[in-house]
Amino acid sequence: MKISKGVRLLILGTILVVIDQVIKVLVKTHMSLGESIPVLGNWFQLLYIENRGMAFGMAFGGDVGKLLLTIFRLVLFGVLCWWIAKLCKRENPVPTGVLVGLTLITAGAMGNIVDSVLYGVIWGYAPLMFGQVVDMFYFPLWTWPDWVPWLGGHIFFEPIFNFADSCVTVGAFYLILFQWKFFARDDSKEASKK
Repeated sequence: MKISKGVRLLILGTILVVIDQVIKVLVKTHMSLGESIPVLGNWFQLLYIENRGMAFGMAFGGDVGKLLLTIFRLVLFGVLCWWIAKLCKRENPVPTGVLVGLTLITAGAMGNIVDSVLYGVIWGYAPLMFGQVVDMFYFPLWTWPDWVPWLGGHIFFEPIFNFADSCVTVGAFYLILFQWKFFARDDSKEASKK
């Protein structure tokens, strides 16, 4: 029995979301908020934080902003699922790399949606849609020397992120670096129709 491309992408996305959630639950149940565990000296640490906002801890607008951010994530997830399904049904085959890249982004979005929508209720600290995203990967590779203008004394790579964030980033960079011709070709087809 041959498994369709759409089913294979669904399996990939599900595996990625499960990996993300297993890591987050292990961190939440085995570490204290703010606790750090060195993995590779000081270069790579597991540092447990919870992020109320979006990437890099950016937040806006208090509870209303948090609710709007969660709704935006849900809508974006729905649009990505619709787009992948549409691409899978195309007559002209879409490169597998495009579909995998979009699946990575979609799975990453879903991993953080689970946190935002459900974690507050599951862990008993916030109502539905107001949960915080669990972050843990920290790579403070080095601190800039004090003599470097504007950067002196700051850590080179300060963001703390999670597996879902990594899926989104890897998927986006992969599409930009290796699949841009597909999107450029689609744009030129749309322009020629007008």
